[in-house]
Amino acid sequence: MSVTESALRERLCEVLVRRGDEIADRWVRQQVERVSLSEGLAQEDLHEEADALVTALRQAMASELATDWVVASHQELREAVGDMSMRRARAGSSPTAISLSVLALKDVLLEAAQQESLAADDMLAAALLLNRLLDAAGVLCFETYVEGREEIIRRQSRQLLEVSTPVVRLWRHVLAVPLVGTLDTARSQVVMETLLEAIQQHEATVAIIDITGVPTVDTSVAQHLMQTVQAVRMMGADCVISGIRPAIAQTIVQLGIDLSDILTRANLADALATAVRLTGEDGSGTVSGPLSAPGAPEVRAAP
Repeated sequence: MSVTESALRERLCEVLVRRGDEIADRWVRQQVERVSLSEGLAQEDLHEEADALVTALRQAMASELATDWVVASHQELREAVGDMSMRRARAGSSPTAISLSVLALKDVLLEAAQQESLAADDMLAAALLLNRLLDAAGVLCFETYVEGREEIIRRQSRQLLEVSTPVVRLWRHVLAVPLVGTLDTARSQVVMETLLEAIQQHEATVAIIDITGVPTVDTSVAQHLMQTVQAVRMMGADCVISGIRPAIAQTIVQLGIDLSDILTRANLADALATAVRLTGEDGSGTVSGPLSAPGAPEVRAAP
């Protein structure tokens, strides 16, 4: 940082110290007059933002950081800009409006500097310096907004996945997961996590995965199903896959996918009947007989 730039920053810091409250108030009024810059925010919120940002800007300019690194490296200023961006994002403001609000602070600061009787050369240098600072702050606002929105979208997507893959208790110790739609890697992971947690919570011994609503089954979908079945077995429970339609059965055979070691049933009703018999009880404590399906393990009553 050159001697001239250091002296200029010191002068601007003095302006912010003497006229900080005035600068904050005028910035708020400017935003209120331009409704698009303050839409969805109360004046109290705008004043709180303005005070925080003007204070942080004064502290940042008084630091030893190079001007080009002030916004990126000064913690208080980054936090003030980030908090402003996220608050306005939650209020429904667009990223463009948020960035323009920050850039609007330039005019207010230059006007305050002019009232301090800075020389013409100093005013030009001050304008260039403030441009560098507030342009970087505007970009940071935009980036923070985008990152925040992406995080919200990821969280909502996760919540939608969880809602779209409910675990239903059909019988004592019997759970079912009715799947509807495409089963990709992300959704398969949610299915597995949700099902395993439910098995532990309900002490289930049988889990039914119903794929009636899955439009197609390819190698990837089959692999996801097999991984889920293996995870269920590691929890000490049996797994039954139901809803295999004729078209899907043909596809599985044509793809050479081996599901021979997995219990499968044509529909959910058959799967439930199988699951009840696997538990060894009919729901009233009566022990049922062994499964009639070829190759199925014999179910013995507990002594």
